[in-house]
Amino acid sequence: MATIHDVAKKAKVSVTTVSRVMNNRGYISEATRTKVFKAMEQLNYQPNEIARSLLRKQSNVIGLIVPNVSHPFFGELAYAVENYAYDKGFKLLLCNSQLDPVKEREYVDMLKRNRVDGIIMGSHTLQVEEYKNLSSPIVTIDRQISSEIPYVSSDNAAGGKLAAELLLAKGCRNIAHICGNLELDLLANARTTSFRSVLLEQGIEPIIVQTDKDVFQQLQYERIIARLLDEHPEIDGVFATSDIIAAFLVRQCVLRNRKVPEAVKIIGYDDINAASWLMPPLTTIKQPIELMAHRAVDLILMQMNEEEFHTESILPVELVERYTT
Repeated sequence: MATIHDVAKKAKVSVTTVSRVMNNRGYISEATRTKVFKAMEQLNYQPNEIARSLLRKQSNVIGLIVPNVSHPFFGELAYAVENYAYDKGFKLLLCNSQLDPVKEREYVDMLKRNRVDGIIMGSHTLQVEEYKNLSSPIVTIDRQISSEIPYVSSDNAAGGKLAAELLLAKGCRNIAHICGNLELDLLANARTTSFRSVLLEQGIEPIIVQTDKDVFQQLQYERIIARLLDEHPEIDGVFATSDIIAAFLVRQCVLRNRKVPEAVKIIGYDDINAASWLMPPLTTIKQPIELMAHRAVDLILMQMNEEEFHTESILPVELVERYTT
């Protein structure tokens, strides 16, 4: 197996010059750079990434921990994070915690051992102190865990307000809301608070249904929704805290011959790609997933470069009205 010394010898330059070319440091003439790359290609030289990261004190790898990569929101978030990080010269190490604190802790330890340059946390099952003790730059998604650690979130309160106002404007008066478990300390809880507040101002107390603490376990959605519709046949409007839950709700209405949107108007949250593919296409509150991903990566880079940054990044949402309202 070829070494850096073999490359230097074949290119007729010093080992230091080869190192500078690989790390893009210092002035190197284009002719010298071409000679080194040609020698690397001829020798099939593969630089040792671990050795290079130790030399640079930088791995050019960012870790992303999500609770469920099969969930469309987190799948789309991971795609956007990887794509943007790659454009910035970084690779992504993706970890799927499944909301298991043991698994999440093992992933955090693995990322520390691999000297990643930063960690984006989309899963939050560990205690806050365990996040604070990480030496790497960290950014959280949809959870504020410290006044020093930056976080990225959509404007959940504005989203809940938009959903309530639309259902009211459509004439709905028997309204329900299906949300995540409110015992979890998530910024997404503001969707529920805001939604309920707007309705109460109009004298309407919505029916609030919460998921289990494993909010991404889709098997529970059928049970929760079926019970809601069976116990409250008068419901004429529903705001679901995710597009996936809203899609299950549309399905249950179809099974009961309750026409959407004539009998029941439905609003989701996220605007995942599938929201526009459903039949009927889903009205939803759009989170700027790509922008959230970009902001998270930028905050990692700002911390690495010791630049000033704002710890709070609350990004605007948008009502996307389709056929379920």
